[in-house]
Amino acid sequence: MLDLIREITQTLSNNRLRTILTGVSVSWGIFMLIVLLGASRGVRNSFEDEWTDSESNSIQFWQGMTSMPYKGYPKGRRITLKSSDIDALKHDNRGLVTDASARASVDSAKITTAKDVVSGGFEAVYPRARETGNYEMKYGRFINDADIRDARRTMVMSAKNARLLFDSDSVAVGRTVQCMGLAWTIVGVYDHRWRSTTMVPYSAYKAVTGNSDDAYEISVEVTGLRTEADGDAAEAALRATLGRAHQFNPSDRNALWSWNRFNSYLSGQAAMGYLNLAVWIIGIFTLLTGIVGVSNIMFVSVRERTHEIGIRRAIGAKPRSVLMQILAESVAMTSLFGYIGIVVGTLALQGLNAVLGDMQGFKNATVDISIAVEVTVALIIAGAIAGLFPALKAIKVKPVEALRDE
Repeated sequence: MLDLIREITQTLSNNRLRTILTGVSVSWGIFMLIVLLGASRGVRNSFEDEWTDSESNSIQFWQGMTSMPYKGYPKGRRITLKSSDIDALKHDNRGLVTDASARASVDSAKITTAKDVVSGGFEAVYPRARETGNYEMKYGRFINDADIRDARRTMVMSAKNARLLFDSDSVAVGRTVQCMGLAWTIVGVYDHRWRSTTMVPYSAYKAVTGNSDDAYEISVEVTGLRTEADGDAAEAALRATLGRAHQFNPSDRNALWSWNRFNSYLSGQAAMGYLNLAVWIIGIFTLLTGIVGVSNIMFVSVRERTHEIGIRRAIGAKPRSVLMQILAESVAMTSLFGYIGIVVGTLALQGLNAVLGDMQGFKNATVDISIAVEVTVALIIAGAIAGLFPALKAIKVKPVEALRDE
């Protein structure tokens, strides 16, 4: 083993300039592969974080306008969803629907305190709106089941609006505001990148609007979906139920607008897979430049050591030992400079994370142990490929001809 290490060191030092130049290309290829994989992981982390928090197994419907006549009804009718549609969806789709909720709004309402006024009204929601909307609570809590059951006049608002109505968003929880001539209690303050909606329990909205049943959105949580075809079938079943309830053709896509989150999630996962594949392809092709350089060096090394190889073969060295030596030298060179690229690439990703932070669409762009193992395997394979052809040339050298070589 020591002799092998000594021979590898001697080979690298005899071709110092060529070794360094080739090593730089190997390091650069690995560096680019690490950075690209880390960036890909950052995009994937952001995707998984968004979809984990927003319930991928759901289908949402919004009111629309019919584009087809149906059972004597003309086209151009506006279809308004009802909160009572939830019961029909659950009844007609047992085993598919696990939960459903409605969302309504009062856009004209103003929320006031002695300090300021916030216009834009509020939205009436169910507790699951926190997951579907990806709301991160900064203070207090979100609307809960007790709020729905007791029709409590509670509110959840954005940190931005809380700062307008009070001295600070940190003191908003527990305070009272006026809306629609009634007092409402702030129970939570959320932080979001762009949303500033104020939310109240759906049951409280019905109580203060004369038991209005209108809703502009219904979100249905489904189960048992595995493929895109399952998602399409589930959406068709839900749309058929709503079609019967509101007398429109279920195939009329304009009657109700929909978003199949499950199918969107599958499409996103496929896109992430293609992105990862593209990163590996680009990285491998970048690494190939270094592999070609290593292979060239090993060809030169074999040519310069033809006499030595002939002597070894003459005194009984087996072709396998010569083959293993050349391959070991190639793998050692690739691994040495490759790990330099790994270290520098990891440091570059750390710097990138420090600068960008957890920005939208790019979160925690790092390389974990699995990526390190994958890159290590890629290094070993690359080194073996780089040394394979020179090694095959070396074992083809006949001892007599090698001893005559000058």
